[in-house]
Amino acid sequence: MKSISNLKEMREKEDSELLYDSQQIQQELFDLRFKSSAEGLSNPSRIREIRRQVARIKTLLVEREKSIRGAIPRK
Repeated sequence: MKSISNLKEMREKEDSELLYDSQQIQQELFDLRFKSSAEGLSNPSRIREIRRQVARIKTLLVEREKSIRGAIPRK
């Protein structure tokens, strides 16, 4: 249920906020991958969660760009 409420929160954000969040999350993903190769992770499933979150954000942005599901770009 966490992802559903998270998706609702993401739909309420503006495009610029989503882009900023995406950049921050991708930086976290890079750091986790680097740390994973160097020393290992205590929670390796976090990489999977982050990848999916990036995909959700990109999907929302494309939906808004193409006006799918009644989504309107918010700038």
